[in-house]
Amino acid sequence: MNFLACASAKILNATLREIDSNRTLDLDEPSTYMLQEWIISPPYTDMKMFLIPPVVCLVAAILVIPSILFVIFSSFSIRQETRYLLLGNALLCDLMYLIFYTLSAVLNGMNLTLPKYACVLLLFLLAVTYCGGLLTAAAMVLDIFLAILFPLRYVAILPSSRTKKLIVLIWLSSGVFPGIIYLVLMVTQKPALCPMNTCSVPIILVMTLHGDDAVKLCYVLSVAALFLCLALIHGCYIILYLKTRQSGIWESVFSRASVTFLMHHTILFFYFSPLLALVVETLLYINAVIELQTGIWISLTICNVLMVLPKALLPYLYGLRYREISSSLKFIFRMKRLSLVSPVVSP
Repeated sequence: MNFLACASAKILNATLREIDSNRTLDLDEPSTYMLQEWIISPPYTDMKMFLIPPVVCLVAAILVIPSILFVIFSSFSIRQETRYLLLGNALLCDLMYLIFYTLSAVLNGMNLTLPKYACVLLLFLLAVTYCGGLLTAAAMVLDIFLAILFPLRYVAILPSSRTKKLIVLIWLSSGVFPGIIYLVLMVTQKPALCPMNTCSVPIILVMTLHGDDAVKLCYVLSVAALFLCLALIHGCYIILYLKTRQSGIWESVFSRASVTFLMHHTILFFYFSPLLALVVETLLYINAVIELQTGIWISLTICNVLMVLPKALLPYLYGLRYREISSSLKFIFRMKRLSLVSPVVSP
C-alpha cells in the first residue's frame, strides 16, 4: 500500500515490532483506540472549522488564476517568454492542488470513505501537483538567475521551445518520485490484520511515524527532498542578491527590485513554514513531548492552513506584479465592462 494513501494498513503489526526496538515510537493501546475512534467518528464540529481555510483559498485562487492563465496562453507574445510559461505552469499546479486537496478535505469532513484505488489516485495527484508547483518554483528562480547573470546569452540558453520541454520534464519528474514510493511500499508492505483505512492526509502523516522501516525511509526521503529543493531556491536568491547589490537597485526600500525580492521571500517563507512545522511536530511526537491527539491537530493545521495558503497568495503576490499580465487583465475587464454598459440601438 502507498504510504500517501494507505500507510495505515501496516501500523498495528509494525507497532508491535517497534515496541521492543524503539520505545519513543510506541503506539500504546489507548492511542491505537484513539486513532481508530478518530478515523471512524472524528469530532465533526472541530473538523468543519478546518474546512474553511482550504475552501477560502480555493475560492481566492479561482477568482484570479483562470484569468491569468487565459492571458498567458491566449497572447502569442506573452507565451513566448519563459517566465510567463513557468508562471502559468506554477499557477496551474497550485490550482489543481487546491481543487484536489479541498475535495479530499470535504470528503473526510463529511466522513465519506473513498474506495481504495480512488484514494490512491487522489493522493497521488496531490503529490504530483505539489511537487510540480515546487519544481516549477525552482525553475522560475533558475530563470531569474540566468536572466540576471547571463543577460546576453539568456535567450539562447532558455528559449521558449526549451522551456516547454522543461515543463514536460517537471511534470514527469513530479510523477516519478511519488510513483517510485508507491511501487516500493506496494512491494514491501503486507496486509494488516486490522487496517485503519483513511484517506485523510493529516492522519496519514501521523500514522507514517509508526510504520515500518520502508515507510519511515520514504517519509524521511520525501521531507529531505522538499527541503533540498527549497534550500536550492533560497541559495539562488542569496547569490542573486550578492551579485546585484553593487548595481544600486537595492538603494531604495520601495524600489521594484526590493519589493519583488521581498515578495519572493514571502512566498518562499510560506513554502518553508509547513515543512519546518512538520519536522518540529515529528521530533516532538516521536520523543513523546506531545500526545497523539495534539499531533493530529498540528497535522491538520499544517495541511489545511500552512500548505494551502501560499498557493492562494502566489497569484496575488507574484502573478499580478507582471506589468504585461496586469495591463492585459485591466484591458479585458475594461472591454467587458464597456460591452455590458453599451446602449442597445433600436431599429
